[in-house]
Amino acid sequence: MPIAATAAGDMSPVLSGVLQLTALVAALALVYRPLGDYMARVYSSEKHLRVEKWIYRSIGADPHAEMRWPAYLRGVLAFSFVGVLFLYLLQRIQGVLPDSVSLGFTAISPDQAFNTAASFVANTNWQSYSGEQAMGHAVQTLGLAVQNFVSAAVGIAVAVALVRGFARSRTGELGNFWADLVRGTVRILIPISVIGALVLVACGAIQNFAGIHGIGQLTGGSQQVNGGAVASQEVIKELGTNGGGYFNANSSHPFENPNAFTNLFEIFLILVIPFALTRTFGRLVGNVKQGYAILATMGVIWLGFTALMMWTEFAGHGAALEAAGGAMEGKEQRFGIGASAIFGVATTLTSTGAVDSFHSSFTGFGGGITLLGMMLGEIAPGGVGSGLYGMLVMAIIAVFIAGLMVGRTPEYLGKKIGTREIKLAACYILITPTLVLGFTALSMALSEPPESMLNTAANSVDGSGAHGFSEVLYAFTSGANNNGSAFGGLNANTPWYNTTIGLAMLLGRFLPMVFVLALAGSLAEQKPVPETAGTLRTEKPLFAGLLVGAILIITGLTYFPALALGPMAEGLS
Repeated sequence: MPIAATAAGDMSPVLSGVLQLTALVAALALVYRPLGDYMARVYSSEKHLRVEKWIYRSIGADPHAEMRWPAYLRGVLAFSFVGVLFLYLLQRIQGVLPDSVSLGFTAISPDQAFNTAASFVANTNWQSYSGEQAMGHAVQTLGLAVQNFVSAAVGIAVAVALVRGFARSRTGELGNFWADLVRGTVRILIPISVIGALVLVACGAIQNFAGIHGIGQLTGGSQQVNGGAVASQEVIKELGTNGGGYFNANSSHPFENPNAFTNLFEIFLILVIPFALTRTFGRLVGNVKQGYAILATMGVIWLGFTALMMWTEFAGHGAALEAAGGAMEGKEQRFGIGASAIFGVATTLTSTGAVDSFHSSFTGFGGGITLLGMMLGEIAPGGVGSGLYGMLVMAIIAVFIAGLMVGRTPEYLGKKIGTREIKLAACYILITPTLVLGFTALSMALSEPPESMLNTAANSVDGSGAHGFSEVLYAFTSGANNNGSAFGGLNANTPWYNTTIGLAMLLGRFLPMVFVLALAGSLAEQKPVPETAGTLRTEKPLFAGLLVGAILIITGLTYFPALALGPMAEGLS
């Protein structure tokens, strides 16, 4: 592996990356059990905090009323629809808000306001605008930051409803959506965010409501810079696997991510809840070993992708890359290749979308790894809630495949996986590829959308246009999978992309939830099946291996042609 010579006493970039990865794994392992157990208690408790009771009275909800899956789904959709409408209107009237008038911010255009509203309510946080130039403090705090909390809480609530479907029997009741939403926000997301924001402020992130002011530059002159409540939004952006940055540079901006420690801390925030939810799952179904099996599956994929990303970014070919010690283009000198690779994998294997480097500047294979991470369905460990329910759906598919191989009716956690269940699971895994490939094909077939690509056949480095195709494929993969990161180089602020990516985000978020909740209701109505000698032991390493294989094979068969036209063609050129 070509590594640039370093000064005496300097740590090898590779060793630095490995040590950071080791520290991250140790920190996640340290909080895994207490946080997972705490979240299990949150969603199984019969008591309500005083502030929660006040919220229930203000919205007219009865937290004790059990809901069947159609009622639970109506709650999810109604709440999210109101969120889209409110955030859209808030952006459209931004020009008359007091803080926006004083700072010079104007109303957002209709297509971009729709795109942004859909993005933040869908937990995607895709941004076709520059945060410091487009959004005032009111929209940032009252609109975007609020959705960072509640959209994450919605995802956890749906995951908990599916877990209850496995845990309960002979009833179609899945709990109460409003209680799950409020508890997730009040008892989990807000407390951790308060602590995390204090850490970020102590380490240099800004937290104020200052206006635009000029700062001096090393080369002379000055630069106009916004203030803002950045630390508080940064922490929930990562913790809730949201991803929308206060500034256009996102987590590479020093106001959002000041140093190497905060960079590692933000990666920790991205991963901590999705991984810990596997412990919550084990507790709620009464078998922690089942949670460990899901954790092992997520961990194997995450570590494998991280190692592969670090290898491909360090092992750069050519004199420039060898002199730099790897592919440093588009990466922050403060973080280096190792930390950027860890962040890039973490953000695309979850539904976060935050970036501390320019994914478009990754090597051809490195960019392909970020794409494939999203194409897996972001389930290793995935977004808050969405990663767990996505992995459980894949577990049902894996159990079904195992049943076909041995000629036995598949079972998972004491529930038979029949025709209805497998149809719902199949619909779940087909939605996102349909959206991604369909919108990408339309964008490449029409005359105007390809004009937004920076790298076309005429001006791409290798003349093939593979990188330009990857930009479009990445945009719709990011949108439909509710990730939100951008490959860069694509002008997405056009009526076509604002509208189609907005639709992809809404459909990619809420259509899967329909099938997840229907699946949960179907499972909850069943009576438990007794375990026999022929029952597949889904807590064993054999099943975890089968699950990893099913995930990779299904994704590979679905997306391989598109990957071959984009990142693979670029990487082999």
